[in-house]
Amino acid sequence: MNEPSPTRVDTLDSKSAPVPLGQSFWLLSTLIWSGAWLTLAFLFSLLASIKFHGPGFLADTPWLTYGRLRPAHIHCLGYGFCLQAGLALTAWIFGRLGNVSLAQPLLARIATGTFNLGVALGVLGILKGDATGYEFFEAPRYAALIMFAGYLLLGLVIAVAFHRRSEPGLYVSQWFLLAALFWFPWIFSSAALLLLIFPGRGMAQSVIAWWYAENFQSVWMWLVGIAGIFYFVPKLTNRPLHSRHLTLFTFWSLLLFASWGGIPASAPVPSWLPSLSAAATMLSGLVILTFLLNLHHTLAGNYRQLWGDATLRFMAVGTAAFVVVAVAKIISALSPVAAVVDFTWFRYALGQLNGFGFLSMVLLGGAYYATARLPGFSISRTLAGAHFWLAFLGIVFAFLPLLFGGIIQGLKLQDPQVPFLNVANLTLHFLRLSTVGELLLLAGNALFLVNLAGALLRRARQQFALFRQEATRDLFAAAEAQR
Repeated sequence: MNEPSPTRVDTLDSKSAPVPLGQSFWLLSTLIWSGAWLTLAFLFSLLASIKFHGPGFLADTPWLTYGRLRPAHIHCLGYGFCLQAGLALTAWIFGRLGNVSLAQPLLARIATGTFNLGVALGVLGILKGDATGYEFFEAPRYAALIMFAGYLLLGLVIAVAFHRRSEPGLYVSQWFLLAALFWFPWIFSSAALLLLIFPGRGMAQSVIAWWYAENFQSVWMWLVGIAGIFYFVPKLTNRPLHSRHLTLFTFWSLLLFASWGGIPASAPVPSWLPSLSAAATMLSGLVILTFLLNLHHTLAGNYRQLWGDATLRFMAVGTAAFVVVAVAKIISALSPVAAVVDFTWFRYALGQLNGFGFLSMVLLGGAYYATARLPGFSISRTLAGAHFWLAFLGIVFAFLPLLFGGIIQGLKLQDPQVPFLNVANLTLHFLRLSTVGELLLLAGNALFLVNLAGALLRRARQQFALFRQEATRDLFAAAEAQR
């Protein structure tokens, strides 16, 4: 058999071996766990948002102060959902493209349980006040080590499945997912050693923390998100990816340049560090440029195709968010712009648009597609459609007002004639809109959790009915014989 071209449409659905029942239950249960963390993440985010225009709300509960709710939200979103759902879809895509199943689904379940235990301990530690204080690395050391052990075990299971694939050729999405699979343990272990176990001195800790946060947000998240788009868009539009060379350029530009950004222009470090960071961010523009060129030619300019399928709608919103995030990062890396938007809501909104608007939307679309194709499982299209619209409107109301509000906030702060109290009052209008968006996102993500849990429950009932039928067959046969 000829090796598949990396730009060829995935046509393996018709000839892939059915997903074993044990692996199907593992995949769906892992997605349900990730959906539970996603719902909890936006519950925390909603509570934190309410506190800005209702300061007395839960003021007597130390565990639910803003300084603990916001890190808990980021932890649940980044690790509980994005990392876990990303691993689940990596295993599923590797299985589809490699025509292989997980060799040890029991080991995968143990790894998933260990990982979720670490995430849960991390949330409890953050709410208790044990957070490290490093953005995207807030989990205390005891939780981080357990979570990392679960990741390594699950990553090993997925890597073994990739090695055992019967399809020798590699598709484009496999390049990105394989790089992401190994990229995260490298950056996480490095950050854990240099921040928690053998902490550096002074500003070195902040530089390491910025490096880790940027690698997690702009390398790992982009690798997984782009892989999802490059897999599902050609597949569901039945058009091969346009160019292998453009894809290679996207891949290597992302790995070479995106990992060097993240240090703000206002950081109290030697000036060459923010300058190098800004230059790397500018060069990472090659990622979005080649990505858009590839996608444009793949769709032949007919972007309406992205609205013709339920999964593609999630991909379309994720792609639009990715473009906004990438362009905004490049513009805000310029020193005059950074002087305006630093220390405003702009940076927070940009991170949320990247984590949920881009990656989470891609993962949610992929989760619906994968679940609907597991043998014996079914999802509610009505709930999936309602989830999409709630998520889309939630992004519009939750993140975009803070993005533009942050720019206005920064401009007002630059004006010495404007009192600070006036700037704070102006910001409240954007925060109120954001709270509405957070409520919509919470409702939509709860529908996702209910939808997947319902699919698992229906399948479990079917299996129990079959088991009971098999178990009682001999009894009924004996009763018939006695008659």
